[in-house]
Amino acid sequence: MHATRSRTRWLLPALVAVAWLALGGFSGPFAGKLSEVAVNDSTAFLPSSAEATEVAEQVKAFGDARGLPAVVVAERASGLTQADRDYLGGRDFPGEASPVIPSPRDDQAAQVVVAVDPGDPAGAVEDIRAKVADPPDGLTVLVTGPAAQVADLKEAFGGIDGLLLLVAGAVVALILVLVYRSPLLPLVVLLSGVFALGLASLAVYLLADGDVIDLNGQSQGILFILVFGAATDYALLLVSRFREELRDTEDRYQAMRVAWRATVEPIAASAGTVVLGVLCLLFSDLNSNKGLGPVAAIGIGAALLASVTFLPAVLVLLGRSAFWPLRPKLGSPHPEASGLWARVARMISARPRATWVLTAVVLLAGVAFVPQLKASGTAQSDVFLTEVDSVAGQEVLSRHFPGGSGAPTVVLARTGQAEAVTRAAADVDGVSDVRPAGEASGLVRLDVVLDDPADSEAAITTVQRLRDAVRAVPDADAKVGGPTATQLDTQTTSERDRLVIIPIVLLVIFLVLALLLRSLLAPLLLIATVVLSFAATMGVAALVFNGLFDFPGADPVVPLFGFVFLVALGIDYNIFLMTRVREESAELGTRAGVLRGLTITGGVITSAGVVLAATFSALAVLPILFLAQIAFIVAFGVLLDTFVVRSLLVPALAVDVGKRIWWPSRLARGRD
Repeated sequence: MHATRSRTRWLLPALVAVAWLALGGFSGPFAGKLSEVAVNDSTAFLPSSAEATEVAEQVKAFGDARGLPAVVVAERASGLTQADRDYLGGRDFPGEASPVIPSPRDDQAAQVVVAVDPGDPAGAVEDIRAKVADPPDGLTVLVTGPAAQVADLKEAFGGIDGLLLLVAGAVVALILVLVYRSPLLPLVVLLSGVFALGLASLAVYLLADGDVIDLNGQSQGILFILVFGAATDYALLLVSRFREELRDTEDRYQAMRVAWRATVEPIAASAGTVVLGVLCLLFSDLNSNKGLGPVAAIGIGAALLASVTFLPAVLVLLGRSAFWPLRPKLGSPHPEASGLWARVARMISARPRATWVLTAVVLLAGVAFVPQLKASGTAQSDVFLTEVDSVAGQEVLSRHFPGGSGAPTVVLARTGQAEAVTRAAADVDGVSDVRPAGEASGLVRLDVVLDDPADSEAAITTVQRLRDAVRAVPDADAKVGGPTATQLDTQTTSERDRLVIIPIVLLVIFLVLALLLRSLLAPLLLIATVVLSFAATMGVAALVFNGLFDFPGADPVVPLFGFVFLVALGIDYNIFLMTRVREESAELGTRAGVLRGLTITGGVITSAGVVLAATFSALAVLPILFLAQIAFIVAFGVLLDTFVVRSLLVPALAVDVGKRIWWPSRLARGRD
């Protein structure tokens, strides 16, 4: 009977492990296929309801076959020769090409505008660049314009499949080896993350391929990092509790049973908080934000599933061998009882009010710099942190042509008011030229060339003035679209999203915490601490971005993404801490429960924070401004939450408030 029971006890975890191995073998390759279904052109970021979107739809009635513009610009400092012009005009470009257009300012440059297939702009630009790869000596030829920016973005995101995963995996492995001083356990934890990523990639691939969700390079990069970071965080919590139970229980199956039951609730609550937090992005009017919500939610769900099934199955099969060579022995002392976190708990116990007040003052000092954060938007050419042809070509174009010549702004108006709208547009400061471009369905199309590059902040300001001017024409029903208007609408919508989504995220997290902690006061305090931490992080980010890195600014969506990830992930550590505090407070009273909960969870939560910060830092290996900024904000914010908010501010507040923190639950009437 005993032998039969022993065989059946290992059979279930063995079957779970084998099932995950089979699933991992099937789903793993899909992580490398996500780029096939990712869309990185401007249509992936368009607001779902905006004036530029309406214009883009109405322009189709004009039978416009010109596609997405790629601008081939040639420059010779001593002046173009006839051979240079013949070379530029004699190329067989993939798409409808304009005649060679000489510079109106000098004889040193000329351009050809090629309308490429918007379905594959990157492939067309690659072909164009190949055709101008051998210019005459002394002639510089570059490809720029919206199509070239799409191609350069695709190339920049090409490192996601390999480099990003390699860096993230290496960082996590190194930290786990340092934390556990074991060669085997990090492999198990990493394998859990790899399987979670494979499952998430399979689900995202199928949904994106079926046009159910939108995927772009930014979402893809965040997915990889989020899955690795979350899976490792959940693993650290389970592993720590399993090791703790192995010191008190000889039976590894019983130890895992207790550890799993004790950690599944906070892990599930943590995952649920992040899932609900990122799904709040569905309230965004930007397709790119809406796409990130379900993509990130799928990633967190996969990390949760792997962490509560595959990981415990493998750990229970390995038993104490998983921690070799430092196996936890039955009856051995718990190292946290006399370590660093025990000393931190004693310090907080001695001066709780002074601790939280001083900590709050330090965070408020960071908050003071938030007004310095420049998050009103950047030029599209500024999104690259390395030199790319589309940016270099735009600089050449701006020296010799009106900046917006390769990507005109589009004005649509009623045919009967064409002359009035043309005059109004031409009178706008910053407009270089207004050209009729056809009539259809009772509407006239005007192509407006701007003085400044189409992706610049100056051009955006001009488009704002242009909209005011043409809307003022009676009975014209004029609308303004095109690349610059799309960028303007995207920025405006991002600012609107912040005002809508942030309160929803806070409400969702409050409800999750209230259900988890059976309290109304504790969730309010926890949310307040995390919001304070987020604000301090943004203040520090403003100093770093402006001074240390000299970034040109930030997209309006950066603070929103920073908030969603930092608040959702920052609450994680408070969940890990306060669920254990609640468990201990039920037996020891609130004050002793807080101090013991901090002592026991301090090491594992700190390790989890370091791992998550390190994995998000890996996003900086991709040369994209947005991802570099998100990497810093989340990494710094998580470390601030881990070492300051969760380690000092929250426990000190809880000790000072006492049992009232659990109001209105029964614990509020227990021991202080």
